[in-house]
Amino acid sequence: MLILLIVAMAAVTYVPRMLPLVLLQNIALPNYINRFMGFIPYAALGALIFPGVLHSTGTNHLEPAIVGCIMSIILAFLRCNLILVVGGGIAGAFIVNIVFL
Repeated sequence: MLILLIVAMAAVTYVPRMLPLVLLQNIALPNYINRFMGFIPYAALGALIFPGVLHSTGTNHLEPAIVGCIMSIILAFLRCNLILVVGGGIAGAFIVNIVFL
C-alpha cells in the first residue's frame, strides 16, 4: 500500500511538469516573450530570497542583514562567482554583527 502511495505521489508530481515540455516542445515563441521569460527566474529568486535575508539576523538586528544584502548585490553586480557572492554576504553580515552589536 505504501509503495502504491509513493508511486501515485510521484506521478502526480511528475506529470504536470512533463506535459508542457512534451506538448509544447515544437512551438516557437516570439522573441519578446523569450526575452521576458528570461527575466522570470531572477524576479522569482529575488521575491523568495529577500524576505529571508531581512529575517536572517533576527527581527531586532536589521542592520547586519542589510549590509550583507548590499554586499551580495555588489559582488553579484561585479559578476563574481556565486559562492563568493553568498560568502561575501554572510561575511558582511557577520562582521557588522560582531563589530557593531
